[in-house]
Amino acid sequence: MIHLQCIACGEKYGVDEIIYSCKRCGDLLEVKYDYEALKTKLKKSDWQRLPLSVWRYKDFMPIHDSSKIVSLSEGGTGLHPCKRLGNLLGVKQLYVKNEGENPTGSFKDRGMTVGVTKAIELGMNNVICASTGNTAASLAAYAAKAGIQCIVLIPSGKIAYGKLAQATVYGARVVQVRGNFDQALKIVLELSEKNRRVYLLNSVNPYRVEGQKSLAYEICDQLNHKAPDKVIVPVGNAGNISAVWKGFSEFYELGFISRLPQMIGIQSEGAAPIAQAVKRGRNEIVPIDQPETIATAIRIGFPISWKKALRAIRESKGTAETVTDREILEAQKMLAKYEGLFVEPASASSIAGLKKLIELEEIDKNEVIVCVATGHGLKDPDVIMQTCERPFEVDAEVKSVEVLLGPSS
Repeated sequence: MIHLQCIACGEKYGVDEIIYSCKRCGDLLEVKYDYEALKTKLKKSDWQRLPLSVWRYKDFMPIHDSSKIVSLSEGGTGLHPCKRLGNLLGVKQLYVKNEGENPTGSFKDRGMTVGVTKAIELGMNNVICASTGNTAASLAAYAAKAGIQCIVLIPSGKIAYGKLAQATVYGARVVQVRGNFDQALKIVLELSEKNRRVYLLNSVNPYRVEGQKSLAYEICDQLNHKAPDKVIVPVGNAGNISAVWKGFSEFYELGFISRLPQMIGIQSEGAAPIAQAVKRGRNEIVPIDQPETIATAIRIGFPISWKKALRAIRESKGTAETVTDREILEAQKMLAKYEGLFVEPASASSIAGLKKLIELEEIDKNEVIVCVATGHGLKDPDVIMQTCERPFEVDAEVKSVEVLLGPSS
């Protein structure tokens, strides 16, 4: 019913084989299902009565033994109607899917609950990843819950301390590599291939991204079994936009929604190989050797899942756009000020992208639009403290504070 399949040559592999790339051509793998068999299974399932969460959709996941599920109650995040921000931008139906509400504060938890569960099913006691922060925090938490060892490689240079603190307190062995994320990822790929006792849980792992597709399922259920017109997603290593598109496509294949959304990927100008490929009509990306952006979670020059991302954008008739760091920071403050949602800079890129696409007249203001906010603002508070207004300092008396209220109406 379930197998792994290469996205390029179509070679198939067993669902319980420890493998991260195609042995024939070296390309990425994805999980494939027999949808007719799955339809039969779902008729007997009570999944639609379960609370909104990743494991509400366990019948859609490549896990055999439910007793081995490693969960921190992930998923079930809010789909927030953003009327004030929508009015400001001129959009009638704007929603923000706030993934910062997950246990470790980012969308990565959706993938890690499935990925670490699969590791346990496969009898693995060691897990590893390369990370700019959120992946490390998430994997460390789920490894702690499962009682297995976790090693994370982080790049040298700036990494948000909120994320680093999480990985450390959860007990992971944190290793800082003198290089960028892409170099750290190369190391963990080689190590996991060489040492079969270590299970790799970056987005190259097809089981991890399976968990992330649940974001699309939830959006459809939260919109009363309908898909939005457009879904705008920040893009770093590119596993998320492709996973979300897979989720929508599966719900469509299974008859739970009647149409599909367009997928829009947003990257920072300093780390935009996928957006540049889309804009120039190329079928391959040109990697960026030294990616740079204030949005550290998407500061990736050679995204491992670029082929899947390009496929998702093109199959959905979507697009990709770039935004500047200044536009990202403005969008971060705008979302907080108008909707009370505090997200990290990478998350705010989806809002910045929406604003830019509206200005370019590439968005129909009557459409239903969902922006995905991938992580909580407390992941990276330093940026805000450096760019926002400092606290007022006044004398300890009522009149000193009262003057701040301004003239009475």
